[in-house]
Amino acid sequence: MRPLPLRRPLPHLAGRQTLGGSGLRVGPICLGAVPRADTVLAAFDAGINFFFITADLHWPIYEGTRRGLEALIARGGGVRDEIVVGVVSYLDEPLFQALQLHEVLGAVAGLERVDLMIAGAVSSTASFYPRLGSLARARAAGHHGARAIGASFHDRPLALTAATFELLDILYVRYNTAHPGARSDLLPFLRHGRAARVFNFKSTMFQVTPEKLRSLGLSPARCWLPAVPDYYRFALSRPELDGILASPSTPEEVDALAAALAKGALLPEEEEHMIWLSSLAG
Repeated sequence: MRPLPLRRPLPHLAGRQTLGGSGLRVGPICLGAVPRADTVLAAFDAGINFFFITADLHWPIYEGTRRGLEALIARGGGVRDEIVVGVVSYLDEPLFQALQLHEVLGAVAGLERVDLMIAGAVSSTASFYPRLGSLARARAAGHHGARAIGASFHDRPLALTAATFELLDILYVRYNTAHPGARSDLLPFLRHGRAARVFNFKSTMFQVTPEKLRSLGLSPARCWLPAVPDYYRFALSRPELDGILASPSTPEEVDALAAALAKGALLPEEEEHMIWLSSLAG
């Protein structure tokens, strides 16, 4: 009998790593927009201590996350010091430099500070370097208590520069089954042992549903159809990535994410199958 292939273990939800030189320690899952407050509580109870909310764009869809953080902090017992909260602003300069994060602090009782300040949707040098200067000055001044800075990138070469020169404590980049380009122009060039963390976002874009599979003339019974958590596994199967931004909708989906990660990394042929499926669906 042929032995089963070995799978590389994936990080545990409760594992911790330091964000750059900030001293802040986070797990591999950064929880983003969720519709229900109890999902935030379930995520924390499962070992997730890293949360992502917005200061401006997409404000309404983060209501569940804000209410969940409020309920979590209300537990007391030092919970606020156990979690790391990142706040993203999509404003560009000159508005960005004000880093008006007070509305977030006012909207979440007990939050008291912003641990991580993030520049959202970096797409060019013009949208990055001016905001980087504002972030660095704000971190040095401890603006709203912040100790770390980061950015989400739509420009992978620029993200590579930021990671190589440790310009940020954390970078968010897009890598998924429909957009796997980072495997050739970013991930292989990330320096091993770097302090700047690299997290993925948009992991579950272009999921292939049973209906879509049948419309392509394929049978779900004869063709492996990945579940939603497998798309998170796809991203984390790249050892160069330190974590993912995830948005499970319910406590049950948090449990499903934890169970999926416990299965270990995808095999190369499984990764290729998922890319192939997404290419057909696109």
